Amino acid sequence: MRYGLQARVLTVLLVVLLVTLGVIGLVLQRQQTMREEMLDQAGDAMHGLVYSRLRSYGEAQVERLAGNLVNPLYYFDLEAIGQVIGNVQRQPDVDYVVVYSPTGEVIHDGSREIATYGHVMDDALGAGAIAAEVPTSQAGSGVYDVSAPIRIGGERLGGVRIGYSLESIRLDEESATAGLRTSLEEIARNHLVWIAALLSLLVVLGAALVLVADRTLVRPVRRLAAAAREIESGNFAARVPASRRLDEIGDLERGFARMAESIARHDRDIRRMAYTDALTGLHNRVAFREILDERMLRSNGTGGSMALLFADIDNFKRVNDSLGHDAGDEVLVQFAERIREGVARHSEEAVVARFGGDEFVILLPIAADGNAREAAGRLAGILVQDLRSPLMVSGNQVFLGLSIGVTLFPDDAASAGLLMKNGDIAMYQAKVAGKNCHRFYSRAMDQAVERRVRMEQDLRGAWDRGELSVVYQPLFRMSDSRLVGAEALLRWHHPTHGMVAPSVFIEVAEQSGLIEALGPMVLLAACEEAAGWQERCGPDGMFVSVNVSPRQLRGGDLAQQVEGVLDETSLAPGLLHLELTETAVLGDELRTNQHLVRLRSAGVKVWLDDFGTGFSGLSHLRRIPIDGVKIDRSFIADVLRDPDDLALTSAIIAMAHSLGMTVVAEGVEKEGQYELLRERGCDLAQGFWLGHPVSGEELRLLI
Repeated sequence: MRYGLQARVLTVLLVVLLVTLGVIGLVLQRQQTMREEMLDQAGDAMHGLVYSRLRSYGEAQVERLAGNLVNPLYYFDLEAIGQVIGNVQRQPDVDYVVVYSPTGEVIHDGSREIATYGHVMDDALGAGAIAAEVPTSQAGSGVYDVSAPIRIGGERLGGVRIGYSLESIRLDEESATAGLRTSLEEIARNHLVWIAALLSLLVVLGAALVLVADRTLVRPVRRLAAAAREIESGNFAARVPASRRLDEIGDLERGFARMAESIARHDRDIRRMAYTDALTGLHNRVAFREILDERMLRSNGTGGSMALLFADIDNFKRVNDSLGHDAGDEVLVQFAERIREGVARHSEEAVVARFGGDEFVILLPIAADGNAREAAGRLAGILVQDLRSPLMVSGNQVFLGLSIGVTLFPDDAASAGLLMKNGDIAMYQAKVAGKNCHRFYSRAMDQAVERRVRMEQDLRGAWDRGELSVVYQPLFRMSDSRLVGAEALLRWHHPTHGMVAPSVFIEVAEQSGLIEALGPMVLLAACEEAAGWQERCGPDGMFVSVNVSPRQLRGGDLAQQVEGVLDETSLAPGLLHLELTETAVLGDELRTNQHLVRLRSAGVKVWLDDFGTGFSGLSHLRRIPIDGVKIDRSFIADVLRDPDDLALTSAIIAMAHSLGMTVVAEGVEKEGQYELLRERGCDLAQGFWLGHPVSGEELRLLI
């Protein structure tokens, strides 16, 4: 049970009431004690007063009686003595009157027969009376004895005793005490009535205080606590009681209302930030996952289905690398708007979200009687077609595309996590299929992913097991068709699957990071082979070119690795050519330039591979310290029949020569291509028409 504020107030009032009752009880008890003490003191005072008066009265009376008995006793006139003491004996409260001799024998006891005549007074008070020389008072059992000697001249004739009965005195005292007790009890009753009235008033005041405290303090606090619990549970629209009070509680309620409004406002802002992509304004990953879970739960009840479209921008990295991240952000905004418009034309209930980077997801609900595959395929085709048109970014036309993977619920998966995984797999297959298209998820795709995972596992340690080898594709100088160098290429002979295509396992190595370990191994093997060529041909003989992956360039120690390999193999730096792709070089020009300047200062040549496929231009070539460019094979393939490719190839050769760079043509597979490129002034060439990749031993036979 919670010990609340109202319970605390009641407890305090109850404690005050109990303390008050305790004090009143102590006062009443003390009053009773004081009454008893008062009665005792009054009784003692009354008793003392009565005895004092009785003593005075008795001694005065016994002295008078002693004086009256002098003559009768002197003459021993018993009759006269009897008359004298008879008058006294008849008085109220006089129990006895005795006249006695100096030796204590009774002379007269006031009776007619004087039955005790001559008896010695041997009672408890007799000895005191006999010995008394002056009037003496003694208290005995139920009697007050007053005695006085009887003298004539200086001679003692005897004495007289008067015994006063104390019973009447006791009764008078008790009567007086009872009256006093009655009066005190009446006073106490009157006081008790007043105390009870005051106590009742205190109880009423306490109850009123409880009601006032409940109304003015407990209820407002309870309302605030209830509102706080609602807000804590996530109901930020909970009603907060308004108050016009001008006291502290009113200030608290108004302050709480302002705080609740602030919390609700901040919650809206936080939710907007937490569930909205800041760049595109679309739902973000978190919001999409919640929507997906909710839609899947609802679809299970209605029997409907959904399609998940997982979209990725093709070649988006080249935009960032060549035009910068600001341009990349602009591309994302334009793509997001195009996707949103395309989806809105197709379905009002579809949900579009930016999943991260250049990835977008679309959740398309399908009615229970609809064809999910047909509807999803139609929307994917519309998006792919819409996004083929160029974008204007920073004054430049940018041609990109969209690869979309489509998966269906509940046909392909019953959980959100598995559904998104299937969409990602299907999107990857769209990339593999040539990009700018869409693919539906199938079970066979899972097998492809599993094969890729197994390939990555098999690739680890393949070098140590001797499965990986380096082959060399000859490079010829076109002016005299002389063999001047070779490009080192990595090959993988799998023990089960045989030769694996480089385009397959190199991509796996790049994505998994294995290329960072394989790259230095290939570099060392190629330099060791080239060192052998150097011994045969001299320092101006054949060179070797080695491909460097973007991961190696981003690693930060490429120049140091190259210098270490050159020292280890004693290869002349001028006989080592490094080939880097445009995207790797243009991704971070400042950092890349530092590596390239260091490599070139050591004498190593740097070539730009696959030139013409990215967004590089003359301005980039002027800023990057390179020695040559390799024209991509896609231009060489159609140079004989496509005037545009021929014009572009000729322009590249002229531009590179104007900057003092060497031009290499790759993919030369026909004699006509070779002759045409030689006419255009191309420096070096490689391709199957010139020579296939061979082992180091076979290449040495060609030198």
